[in-house]
Amino acid sequence: MSAPVQPPEARVPSEHPEAAGYRAGRTLPLRVEAMRQLRRRRTLLMGGVLAALPFILIIAFAIGGTPDGEDGGGGRGGGSRINLMDVATESAANFAATSLFVSAGFLLVIPVALFCGDTVASEASWSSLRYLLAAPVPRVRLLWSKLVVALGFSLAAMVLLPAVALAAGTAAYGWGPLKLPTGGALSAGDTVPRLALVVAFIFVSQLVTAGLAFWLSTKTDAPLGAVGGAVFLTIVGNVLDAVTALGSWRDFLPAHWQFAWADALQPQLEWGGMIKGAAVSVTYALILFALAFRGFSRKDIVS
Repeated sequence: MSAPVQPPEARVPSEHPEAAGYRAGRTLPLRVEAMRQLRRRRTLLMGGVLAALPFILIIAFAIGGTPDGEDGGGGRGGGSRINLMDVATESAANFAATSLFVSAGFLLVIPVALFCGDTVASEASWSSLRYLLAAPVPRVRLLWSKLVVALGFSLAAMVLLPAVALAAGTAAYGWGPLKLPTGGALSAGDTVPRLALVVAFIFVSQLVTAGLAFWLSTKTDAPLGAVGGAVFLTIVGNVLDAVTALGSWRDFLPAHWQFAWADALQPQLEWGGMIKGAAVSVTYALILFALAFRGFSRKDIVS
């Protein structure tokens, strides 16, 4: 009686550990994975949405008139300190900061959840995951390549929005200093570095969503479930942060620090809130990424 045939994933590494020319570190190169993701329609669609948002805001301001701040507020957890809508049309820098403000709470969550949640689950849904592993691509290498590319696309989405907003805002409102709603202004030379710091903090704060989406992507074969689950849990975090009865417990919620980047748009740069928020986000993200790698390394791949 002949011995049962092992699946390719189990057979190749054990029988050919020293196959000529094989290098685990060269499998699934980042550039190949990046081009695969770049050509996907959801990537192009998300890029188009983010690029269109500044123009939608310009049209809204043109129709509705100059913001007068009567509605106040400034959003969750922000208060008047980040009520950038009052000065949104003062300059291109103000317009870019306002674009980030209106999108940081939810819109920028979508590309992070999409790129990180769809990356592994989509391969499983197409029944191509087992063939990638049979190439053979080591599981850790596969996850690492997909995670790096997903985070790279997430960062690119966050850079795209203010970049387009600066260009469109310059054409619509002119270039100038960043005027602050609390009075004073940042010089034109300080504007771009401060906005870059804002984008960097928003990216770090969204690592929790990235970790949730990536972990869920390794647990399910349904991309929509991974993406939707990450967005849902992020919304739950925002809701819990609004429950003031939780008191100091809210300091452990990533959502509690999501607008700490407003400290970068003050005459005197303040780091306290951003450092605390970044520490909370990175801690949660590292735990979730570790769970994803650990679970996927032991998972029985059948799709």
